[in-house]
Amino acid sequence: MSAVHEEETPAAPAAPPALPPGPSDTAPGPTGRERLLRALWPPRLGRGQLTVAALLFFLGLAVAIQVSSTGGPSALRGARQEDLVRILDELDDRKQRLEEERAGLEEQRSELESSSDRAEAAREQNAARERQLGILAGTAAAQGPGILLTVGDPAGTVEADMLLNAIQELRAAGAEAIQVNGVRVVASSYVQGGTEPGDGVSVDGRRLSAPYVFKAIGRPADLEPALRIPGGVVQTLEKEQATVRIEGGDKVVVDALREAERPDYARSSS
Repeated sequence: MSAVHEEETPAAPAAPPALPPGPSDTAPGPTGRERLLRALWPPRLGRGQLTVAALLFFLGLAVAIQVSSTGGPSALRGARQEDLVRILDELDDRKQRLEEERAGLEEQRSELESSSDRAEAAREQNAARERQLGILAGTAAAQGPGILLTVGDPAGTVEADMLLNAIQELRAAGAEAIQVNGVRVVASSYVQGGTEPGDGVSVDGRRLSAPYVFKAIGRPADLEPALRIPGGVVQTLEKEQATVRIEGGDKVVVDALREAERPDYARSSS
């Protein structure tokens, strides 16, 4: 009878002896999330960061207020048709006013760009007008084509009305400037005779003596015939034994001047 041989199972190795518990086993350290939270809170902000944060806050508040005030298209969505028409009309009126304002500004710009040329032209026009008014008022000398009328009075028979008729005929014929014996004749001039025979004639209070020399600037072809018409100035003077000589010239100088006088009552209406 055979003997049964049983294999023996090897025994497991013995466990090492246990170590005493240390500090790390009793109190585990913080996790990564805890360390992140500790780094972010409480926040550590500097003065510059606080200023930027305040500015951003107020900027956001202003944008919110603006958006809420305008309302956008949603504010018009529930409006009535009459209100929409009125709003459209107001927008058209505003556009028209802006267009008119733009046109006015462009016109002002054009005027400013050409202001120097216009100012120079205005000065030239004012200077020319001043010269013309000076000639008419007798405050400026003048020269041009005209005639010289010389009236001799050997018999002493020339009276004031005869010289006045000569001045009026010259004016009616287009004389632009007249002087008699150094006295400038203007619109306010007057001719006066003496109270006694032989007292002579005075123009604007200045006594004149013969011969009486008239200088008149104008078109000679008009001035001389006006004096020689039948029954006119020349014929009347010659009947009174006065001598009359008329000479035409291309350059007659009227250089007698008057002082500019300020009117007592009349003022410019412009």
